[in-house]
Amino acid sequence: MTTKTTERYNGWKNRATWNIALWIGNDEPLYRMACGFMQSYKGRTPYRSFIKQYGMAEDRTPDGFKFGGTELCIAELNDMMRELVS
Repeated sequence: MTTKTTERYNGWKNRATWNIALWIGNDEPLYRMACGFMQSYKGRTPYRSFIKQYGMAEDRTPDGFKFGGTELCIAELNDMMRELVS
């Protein structure tokens, strides 16, 4: 019998998602930029809109994770962005 397990990383879907959230939450200039963005954001996909507006999709964190990476859990990053202004 084979079962598929989903391993989480520090409470996040994977290490890439955790790393992006960690940088947004702990790098002061990036954090301030994200908070400022969320002050007026009214859409449904804040994370994707944020990285698109600031041209960050191809940028990487200092740890090498791409802000527009396909492995990211966008739903979790959207929730993280919303929590910046709640």
